[in-house]
Amino acid sequence: MKNEWLLIFSMIVLYGAVLAWYKLFGRAGMYCFTVFATIAANIEALLLIDAFGMEMTLGNILFATTFLVTDILSETEGKQAAQKAVWVGIATSVLFIVVSQSWLLYTVSENDIMYPSFLKVFSNTPRMMIASLVVYAIAQGFDVWMYHFWWRITARKCGDDHRFLWLRNNGSTLISQFLNSALFTAFAFWGIYDIKTLISIALSSYVIFIVTSLADTPVVYLARYIKEKDKNHKGFQNSAVKHG
Repeated sequence: MKNEWLLIFSMIVLYGAVLAWYKLFGRAGMYCFTVFATIAANIEALLLIDAFGMEMTLGNILFATTFLVTDILSETEGKQAAQKAVWVGIATSVLFIVVSQSWLLYTVSENDIMYPSFLKVFSNTPRMMIASLVVYAIAQGFDVWMYHFWWRITARKCGDDHRFLWLRNNGSTLISQFLNSALFTAFAFWGIYDIKTLISIALSSYVIFIVTSLADTPVVYLARYIKEKDKNHKGFQNSAVKHG
């Protein structure tokens, strides 16, 4: 059960970190977290583990946090802010591909012992990163669009754009994560693993994403509460200044 407990712990820590960064740094914190998650997830995804009776790659929870970030931004800062986070993730991936590949061009010292390890990790990174880049652009762009699609429908039906956060959050993320799981597995691992393993990786990834998607809904609610509390506090301060 070691892997299972580590995955659960990772989800709690990372979701807590997203919320803390939003509280401390606001919109800028979400963009910074996107940079961190995009780079770290693509390195972590190179590892294949067994957990919950399934074979899966690591990186699923970190990838899930990027969807959490865009949902928080969609809910609290607007569609343009969420879309900007997607572009930040894409730009990060492109830059990291270029920089990480430049490391392999150096002639290392005869005393170096790390180059073989770097070669093993980063020789596979371009395919992983390019696959992630393409899938990220598709799935995240779809997620932002779908989030606001559900928002328009619920606001029109009930006349209140504050209600049904859980529907727009899960209704967008669960569908976009299915695209993410299927496309990333195909692009990143085709020809590396057999069809049975590919299907296992895709299905196990989506099962993890279902859990992470449902689990992130309270975090989005808390982020909205933080935003509204800060807004009300600033409104109170401005009112006090005017009447002071």
